[in-house]
Parts: sequence; C-alpha cells; structure tokens
Amino acid sequence: MNIIAWVVLGIIAGAIAKAIYPGTQGGGILATIVLGIVGAFVGGSLVTFLQTGTLSLTAATLSIPGLVVAVIGAMIAIFIWGLITRRSAV
Repeated sequence: MNIIAWVVLGIIAGAIAKAIYPGTQGGGILATIVLGIVGAFVGGSLVTFLQTGTLSLTAATLSIPGLVVAVIGAMIAIFIWGLITRRSAV
C-alpha cells in the first residue's frame, strides 16, 4: 500500500478512534494521522498473528475490513499512549 493510502487510512481511522475512545486525547490532525497509521500497523499485525500464528509487521488495507482493523488498532494505540503519558496525581 502506498503512502497516500496510508495517510488517507490514517486520517479516517484516527478520527474514528478518537471519536469512539472516551476521554480527551489531545493532538491535532498530524497526531490523528500518526495514530491512525500506527493503528493500521497494530491492527494488521494483530489480525495476521490471529490468522497465521506468526508475528509479522503488516498494515491494514484501504477497505472496509481494513478500516475496522485500523480503528481497533488505533484504539489500542490510544490506550497504550495514555498509559505511557499518564501523570500520577500527587
């Protein structure tokens, strides 16, 4: 899949994941694109692992099932990013 398709998938998946995920995530359009692209890789790799049993770095495709996988992956990425950047209340 080429870079333009990754950016389009990133915009769509990141925006949907940010809308679905509860709370505020912050970040602008660039953060949404990066989040969606990371989500496409996380989701694509997770689906490949569940289907074949082998771990490989693959991205979701620009299709409806690929978009669903990318949104799920982006939500996982939001969750992990929230764990990393969480500040303890003192």
